[in-house]
Amino acid sequence: MDTSSSSLAIELRNVSYGLNGGSEVLHNLNLEIRRGETLVLLGRSGSGKTTTLKLINHLLTATEGEISVDGRALREWDVIRLRRMIGYVIQEAGLFPHYTVERNIGLVPKIEGWPPDRIRQRVQELLQLVGLEPQMASRYPRELSGGQRQRVGVARALAVDPPFLLMDEPFGALDPLTRAELQHEFLALQARLQKTVVFVTHDLREALLLGSRIALMEAGRLVTIQTKHEFLASKNPLAMAYKKAFGGLNTEGGPI
Repeated sequence: MDTSSSSLAIELRNVSYGLNGGSEVLHNLNLEIRRGETLVLLGRSGSGKTTTLKLINHLLTATEGEISVDGRALREWDVIRLRRMIGYVIQEAGLFPHYTVERNIGLVPKIEGWPPDRIRQRVQELLQLVGLEPQMASRYPRELSGGQRQRVGVARALAVDPPFLLMDEPFGALDPLTRAELQHEFLALQARLQKTVVFVTHDLREALLLGSRIALMEAGRLVTIQTKHEFLASKNPLAMAYKKAFGGLNTEGGPI
C-alpha cells in the first residue's frame, strides 16, 4: 500500500472513543483513507460507523489515538476551517425547513463571504450537477420528494467544493427505485469530481456498488478492510455472514 503523505487524505491511528460513563464505542481503530477513493464503513447499527464520521470532522473528540486530515493532526486545525473543507451528507438530508433550496445550498458560501451573485450562480451549477431543475431553487424542503431533498443535501455538501465528503447512510430512507437512481448518480458525480469520500452503510449491495474499499466494523472494532474483490473472496467469518445474508453478489453489488 502507498502510504506516503501525498496519497493519504485522512488517517486514524489507534483511535478509541468512550462515553462519559466509561463504555467504549470505538476501540483501537486504524484507518488510512486515500485521496480520491470512496471508503465504505460497513456494519450493523451500533458498530461505530457514525461515531467514526463524527470523530473525523471533530463533532466528537477521540479518547485515545490521533486523527489526521490532509496531513495535519486534528488538534492543529481550526475546527471551523476543518468543517468547511468536509462536506457532510446525512440521511433525510437535514435541510433547514424554513429556508428555500437556494438558501440551504448557499448557506456556507454566505458564511464564507461570497457575494450574492456568485452564490446564485453556484446554486444553479449545483442544481444542474445533482439533476434538479433551476426552478427548484425557490422551493422549500416540504415541497420536495425524498429523493429531491437528498439531492439538495448533496448539493449543499458540495457548495464550497470541499475535498472531503462524509456520507452517513444518505440513501437509506429512500424507496428502492429512488435509492438506485441516486446511487448511480453518486457514482457519476464521484467519477467527475474525485472527492475523498467516507460512506457509511449497513447494506453490502451498496458497499460493493459504491466503494473503492470496504472497512467492515463490528462492536466498535475494525474487523477487516479490503477491496471489493478481496471482500467477496474473504473467509473472514463476519464477511462470510454478510455475503450469506445478501446472497450471491458481484463487485457492483448485483446478483451473480
